[in-house]
Order: sequence, then structure tokens, then C-alpha cells
Amino acid sequence: MARSAIVTGGAGFIGSHVVDALLADGYRVTVVDDLSTGDARRVADEADLRELDIVDRPALEAVVTEVRPQAIFHLAAQASVVASVEDPRRDCEVNVVGTLNVVDVAGGVGAPVVFTSTGGALYGDAAPMPTSEDQIPAPLSPYGASKWAAEAYVNTWSLSSGVPHAVCRLGNVYGPRQSPHGEAGVVAIFTHHLHTGQAPKLYGQGKPTRDYVYVADVVSALLAAAGKAGTYNIATSVETDVSTIWRELSSAAGKDIEPELADLRPGELQHSRLDITRAERELGWRPQVPISEGLHLTYEALVEEFDQG
Repeated sequence: MARSAIVTGGAGFIGSHVVDALLADGYRVTVVDDLSTGDARRVADEADLRELDIVDRPALEAVVTEVRPQAIFHLAAQASVVASVEDPRRDCEVNVVGTLNVVDVAGGVGAPVVFTSTGGALYGDAAPMPTSEDQIPAPLSPYGASKWAAEAYVNTWSLSSGVPHAVCRLGNVYGPRQSPHGEAGVVAIFTHHLHTGQAPKLYGQGKPTRDYVYVADVVSALLAAAGKAGTYNIATSVETDVSTIWRELSSAAGKDIEPELADLRPGELQHSRLDITRAERELGWRPQVPISEGLHLTYEALVEEFDQG
């Protein structure tokens, strides 16, 4: 019988790529997604989509008990920094209570969980760079705080149950299928502006840096982390500022549009670069796609998606 896996948030940007990779590996895949930000069209036909909220523990437990997965990839989240500032209670409900539900019901079937947390939003502005997993978090937003609290539950349940759960702290992920409607996906937002000929806002005057990592590299890391216990930064350990992202994408588009400069928004970081030594050593993982190549691949894929509506 084929191995089975559950992907929460599997109709989302990163989650749908995880689903595709698992299917290619021969898994039977069940997707759990409330479709609040996910899109059912992203889910491969071979996967089984269950529309439910991870905050609804009885519904989640029923699916996990039925599927009895060999692994659960937990990507469902409230992922907007701005939304977390506006409604921290809902952010906490989804990211903390929802994650507690996932690890709790996973324990009932002995399934290891791979939890996607955040790198940049967790460590804060005072962290040394590159930032290692041993740095004590100092989140600037409710989103960062909720992810840190969720990590504690994942690690505690791993220690108490003996089931190896992994926490993957992601850098700024970009790639095909990323939505331009929100503040988190600057690559998708810029691509959409270029496609429609509109000038974007470069917050922080275009100077903030992030550790951008291509979605295919993130997927390979998450699969490598299944069945491992530990906390891992998943990024490239390369800093890139917002202005450079805009210039690279403009080059890919063959367009020259002058961006608007604006101040940084509440809860947002100035700089981020993550130390990936532990993931390299313990997971045998390294990112393969450099930023310039990844941006050009992403631009071409997203424009095709925009054209298809």
C-alpha cells in the first residue's frame, strides 16, 4: 500500500508545491485547507481535498484518524504580518491553537509533523547575522509571536511523545503560484505591477533586506525534515534588498518603471539573513536556485498565471 501524507494548507502557495512533490514520490496525499487564502485549483487532481479549518479539532481529528498518515506537513497558517497586527486574536487562534490541534491529533496515530515557521519575523532586528536557530526570538509582530508559541508546542509534544516533529523556519519564500494579493509576497506583488504597468511601493525606501529562498528548495527541505526532530533555518544565507528585487524583475520584464518609495510598515523588519549550517549538516540539504535565476523563473511562471486569470 502507498504511503500516505497530510498537507495542511495544501491549497496554498508553498503547500501545493509540497503536495506535487509528495505525489511524485508515490504518496497518497490528503489536503486539509479552509480555502480562506488557498485556491482549490492549485491542488492536483490526484490529491484528496478536505475543506476544513484546523481550529476545528473534531473535524481535523476525524480526517487524521481516517487517513493515518506516515507524515503531516503543517503549512496552514494566518501568514500576514499586517493582519496579525489588526486582529492578533484570530492570528493566535489559527497559528497557536490550530498547530496544537495538529500535533495533538498527530500523536494519536504516531505521525511525525513538519511545521513551517518563520525565520525573519521571529528573530527581530537586533539578531546577529547570519542568524542561527540558537538565537532567542524577539518577534516584532503578533504573527512572529504566534509562530514562536506554536513552535513551543511542536517541540514540547515531540519531547513528551517521542514522535520526531521538525520545525522549519523559512526565509522569504518566492516562486510560481505565489499570490500578489497581500503584503507577504513581494516578488509576486512586483511581478503583478510590472505585468500591469503600475509603479509599486518600495517600503523602507527599498533598503530592507531579506533572505529569499525559491519554493522548490523549500519543498526539498521540508521533505528532508520529515521524521527528524529539531529546528532548522531554511533559506539561502544571502541578503538581498528590496530595490535589487525590483531591478531584477524589471530586467526580466524588459520594463523601466520608477517605483514609489515609502516608510516601513509596523511590525516589519529592517534586515534578515539566516544561518543554514544546521540544515546542511543534519538534513543533507542545500538550496540549489540562486536569486537571479529564481526571480526570472518566477516572473515567467507568474505572468503566465496572470494571463490565464
